Formats: sequence, structure tokens, C-alpha cells
Amino acid sequence: MTITKDMTIQKIITTDMELADLLIDAGMHCLGCAMAHSENLEQACAVHGIDCDALVAALNAHLEAKGE
Repeated sequence: MTITKDMTIQKIITTDMELADLLIDAGMHCLGCAMAHSENLEQACAVHGIDCDALVAALNAHLEAKGE
């Protein structure tokens, strides 16, 4: 699976629980909030001041390294 900007935070985490650590390391500390179920990655990055393209690349690199 490939992570995209339009995926919800919840979908990303359920894709691979290890991605939660990368999101937290990037500065997204509210993974358990209600918005995680409906807010997409691009929206969450905008709220938290995170470079979405760089985060998407890091998430996908993690999945590729695992062979997923």
C-alpha cells in the first residue's frame, strides 16, 4: 500500500502500527483525537505545521523498507 496525502490518519495507522511512531516523531501528537478518524494527512500536516510531502515520503520509505 502507498500512503497518500488524502488518507485519514486512522487509515495510515491501521495500515502499519509502526507508522504511528513516525507521525509522532514528525510532531503529530494527537493520533488518538477524534479528528484522526476524519482528517486527512494533508489537513493534519497543515494544522501542525509539518511538511506533508516530506512526511509522505518518510512513511512510504518505511513501508518500502519493510517490503510492504
